[in-house]
Amino acid sequence: MNTSLSRSMTIGALARSSGVGIDAIRFYERQGLLPKPARRASGYRDYPPATVQRLRFIRQAKALGFSLAEIGDLLTLSADHERGVEGIRRRAEDRLAALEQRIAELERVRDGLRTLVEACPGHGEPDDCPILHALGGDRDDALPAVAAAEVRR
Repeated sequence: MNTSLSRSMTIGALARSSGVGIDAIRFYERQGLLPKPARRASGYRDYPPATVQRLRFIRQAKALGFSLAEIGDLLTLSADHERGVEGIRRRAEDRLAALEQRIAELERVRDGLRTLVEACPGHGEPDDCPILHALGGDRDDALPAVAAAEVRR
């Protein structure tokens, strides 16, 4: 019996081993994140065991917010034994900076929304609602300028 064939796996076995769905595996192949697998005589895809680790890498990188293009870049860098680690660190630093910027934006939006909620009595006429005024932009004096500006972003 061919030992390489017995150690390889079908797409279903790969999906179970990696925790990644079959459709996602096919998608990653089309995107070039996974090499095209060999085919068995039956036409079934035949994946080497190392594909499990590659899929786990992709899944974890996605969980950290990397785009598929960035993940492809990370996979390429992971094979570069001279400068790969340096490049990977730079990509991770860039991703961290983008996340920190996004968190700061979300905090500003949260603070603006909090100000709007605190200013609204929760009853009365819609024409008197400071939230509606701030969202509609028709009365900047309805709330502090920061809150109104943040909500409009």
